[in-house]
Amino acid sequence: MKFSVVIPLYNKAPYVAKAIQSVLSQTFSDYELIIVDDGSGDNSAEIASKALEGCGKCQLIRQENAGVSMARNNGVAASHGEYLCFLDADDWWDPHFLQEMSELIAEFPDAGIYGANYTIVNETKKKTRIAPVGVEPGFEKGYINYCQAYAKTMSMPLTSISVAISRTVFEEMGGFPKGIKLGEDFLLWIRIALKHQVAFLNKPLAFYNQDVEVANRGVKTTGYEPDSFMTFHFGQFAEEESKNKELKVLLDKIRVYSLLRFRVRNEYADAVALEIKKVDFDNVEKKYRFYYKAPYFLVWLYAQMVKVGSSIKRILR
Repeated sequence: MKFSVVIPLYNKAPYVAKAIQSVLSQTFSDYELIIVDDGSGDNSAEIASKALEGCGKCQLIRQENAGVSMARNNGVAASHGEYLCFLDADDWWDPHFLQEMSELIAEFPDAGIYGANYTIVNETKKKTRIAPVGVEPGFEKGYINYCQAYAKTMSMPLTSISVAISRTVFEEMGGFPKGIKLGEDFLLWIRIALKHQVAFLNKPLAFYNQDVEVANRGVKTTGYEPDSFMTFHFGQFAEEESKNKELKVLLDKIRVYSLLRFRVRNEYADAVALEIKKVDFDNVEKKYRFYYKAPYFLVWLYAQMVKVGSSIKRILR
């Protein structure tokens, strides 16, 4: 079998049927579909089961809630495909996604991971745009410098809904890191990119849904502890970071951006300070020097002013 498609599912009842149908509608037929229900508290699993009726190459696995990494890893363990693809239960694919990935693999067989561009959908705000991935103008497909492309626009070249990974490489890396609730996919992609080539197709073949209700979102905006937040695990890249300029720039940009929520709320201040100490501020926008170097009271006051300004703009629209 060429592809194994794994969909982790947790409380996505309004969306999962569309995700499943986008897989079943693929023009490329050499695949299996495995859905892993991660202890949903709604009727997501029942909806998924009904959507899979009559599909001989599909299965639904249920597990107690253990997080998205374990759901994906358990789905892979139950699969048989040569290449692994993942789709979140609130997103969907273009009908040609697997066909295009198969052709990309055939053309660039030495890559360890393959990615396609994607469309960011926000119908609530009536905004739909292709992700501005930092590849060169006119780039269609080929090998990319993952760190350089990501750091250029800070738009992810690889996402959990738009990649295909060699099973051998996935197993070499030990799968998705357990216990990470935000950025578990990035930690895997960067580990792969540091050891293997990355092939990219600059064609939007997946749809990232930003219209998901807050209660159903897999990614929260608050409430993370350092152990479950990707940025506090960048120490594993310390040796490579000291030698690889592109990696250093990317990690510094992610540090100052992703840790700002902790800084503004004055949460885990010691852990944040330890990570920010590693930043070369010449690699990031000047405003971040203020955010992290100014006294906390000034940073908090500025954040409140921005929040009030945003509220006023919404009222005046």
